[in-house]
Amino acid sequence: MPPSPKTSPAAAAAGAAAGTYAEASIRVLKGLEPVKQRPGMYTRTDNPMHVVQEVIDNAADEALAGHGKRIGVTLHADGSVSVEDDGRGIPFGLHPEEKVPVLEIVYTRLHAGGKFDKGAGGAYSFSGGLHGVGVSVTNALARRMEVTVWREGKVARIAFAGGDVAEKLAVQKADRADKGSERRSGTRVRVWPDPKYFDTAELPRADLVHLLRSKAVLMPGVTVTLAVEKKQQQQDKDGSAPETQTWLYKGGLRDYLLQNLPAEPLIPLFEGEQYAGVNETENFAEGEGAAWCVAFTEDGNLLRESYVNLIPTVAGGTHESGLKDGLFAAVKGFIELHALLPKGVKLMPEDVFSRASFVLSAKVLDPQFQGQIKERLNSRDTLRLVSGYVRPALELWLNQHVDVGRKLAELVIRQAQTRQRAAQKVEKRKGSGVAVLPGKLTDCESRDLGVNEIFLVEGDSAGGSAKMGRDKETQAVLPLRGKVLNTWEVEPGRLFANTEIHDIAVALGVDPHGPPPYEGSEPDLSGLRYGKVCILSDADVDGSHIQVLLLTLFFRHFPKLVERGHVRIAKPPLYRIDAPARGKRPAAKIYALDDGELEAALDKLRKEGAREGSWTISRFKGLGEMNAEQLWETTLNPETRRLLPVGWGEPGQASSFEATTKVLAQLMGKGEAAARRELMEQHGDAVEVDV
Repeated sequence: MPPSPKTSPAAAAAGAAAGTYAEASIRVLKGLEPVKQRPGMYTRTDNPMHVVQEVIDNAADEALAGHGKRIGVTLHADGSVSVEDDGRGIPFGLHPEEKVPVLEIVYTRLHAGGKFDKGAGGAYSFSGGLHGVGVSVTNALARRMEVTVWREGKVARIAFAGGDVAEKLAVQKADRADKGSERRSGTRVRVWPDPKYFDTAELPRADLVHLLRSKAVLMPGVTVTLAVEKKQQQQDKDGSAPETQTWLYKGGLRDYLLQNLPAEPLIPLFEGEQYAGVNETENFAEGEGAAWCVAFTEDGNLLRESYVNLIPTVAGGTHESGLKDGLFAAVKGFIELHALLPKGVKLMPEDVFSRASFVLSAKVLDPQFQGQIKERLNSRDTLRLVSGYVRPALELWLNQHVDVGRKLAELVIRQAQTRQRAAQKVEKRKGSGVAVLPGKLTDCESRDLGVNEIFLVEGDSAGGSAKMGRDKETQAVLPLRGKVLNTWEVEPGRLFANTEIHDIAVALGVDPHGPPPYEGSEPDLSGLRYGKVCILSDADVDGSHIQVLLLTLFFRHFPKLVERGHVRIAKPPLYRIDAPARGKRPAAKIYALDDGELEAALDKLRKEGAREGSWTISRFKGLGEMNAEQLWETTLNPETRRLLPVGWGEPGQASSFEATTKVLAQLMGKGEAAARRELMEQHGDAVEVDV
């Protein structure tokens, strides 16, 4: 057999230099290189606040797990930051599989840490997330990092530079290292963020103070300190010690909210705390739950802060939605029970929530965040978790304090009346339409474009589920029978000959119009009845075809709706997984959008200890197979659904519009069969046929 040909390094380099695509063109990023090359994918790059927060969060996780009572942060005069805790200390022995010191692995490898072990006896039952980066990103973006660990009567030290080990792990007995520390345990991390990765190397002091103070609030009994060293010249001059702030809250959320509330509360604070027990039956793990404190004010600014496992979620998420849902349901129930609602007034969640200040701290076993910086919680079950605890607690509280409940009801009703008056003014400006709405349209009650939406649903059976599962206040449903006409080459004057297109146009309240630049005057959208027009079809090939036909209709004949961002695509799941109990997590239903999400969900189940094949996978053949509750939970609920915006680029960019026109003409034009055939021949092997 002749030897296989090989490419010499010199030839490979020459090929790469000449712009050819060869073996040497493929580069494998190892270790922390991906973070250094694209730091913006892993953290904020405006300043080092987030990478320092990762270290602080690790110390807080130790306290959250009940193993620490002190967290100390020092801003050194040389620009470095130290974080020290009195927790258990990171293990520094050899990893049983990797045969590398665990202390080194934690700081030099992505997707490594103690928080992945969520089973019984895991090191961290509740922690700030599992995106798999954490302090390894801090190390990657630091000029230097020094770690000292006190554990089991020993002290271990290791140092890194640019993410790599600079000083190997050194372990010695604690009594020889510093006297009196034989019983000491904990971790100290000192990090020098590398300025080249950030717009500024300065930490925003106000944000850091807020973060540390909130940690103390959320962990009553834990002392948090911030020390700021002065420059050497100033120390020599006045001999002063570092400026130090200390926070220790014993009153928890109530004290914090009262101290920072901008206005006087209208009624006493509503506070509570509840966590799932061992025999919880609602698919919640033991210990999951929330603590909350809510204040209602008539005017002034609002204070709203939420946390998940002590991680601040500045962009909110499903835990805040659960609080909102629970408050609304309880207040609405109280108003209806006492017959306080004036005739013609309809309540909406925002009427209750718009004057609420709150501090919310949720504990979630396996939190799923949006992005690496964990600003928003996406875990679907958390909405039901928080709402399920807040609602009964507030219902009981209101009915025990009826006078307080009546005051709150008056505030909420005033908010609803103000909102309705504003909506009526908008409606008068629009004028009343002459067209009769389609009979199969199930309309919503709201006329506020900021909240209402219509779902164009494939099939009558799916339309039935959507009608039952929707929020009738803000969501309308228009079922479509069969596939919509391909309107790419249909003249505008002939559109209304098709019943489905006629019904869509009348329901939306907008007439067809030409492409940009718009001839004569801008298309009239004053009659638009919904802020979001959502295409909802099956998660299969036929459903995708219907999506394309409807997108063709909107792009060709209603382009202003697309340009203004009114058109959306709803993404229902294709699979449902009935997962068995694993570790602390009870049995649950998990939905997957496609095959990729299905595999990811199964991998996650395996890591959580589920036995191979112990789960059941169901594939939805269509939306009609979903009951109303499933459709609401996965596709209609604004807090848990996935709704993709539709557009062709930045508004006013003709080139983007022309490029999209060219693609759609190739896909939908009758005279483009040859071009489509060529497209399928070139890329047909990349498509999976759904038979």
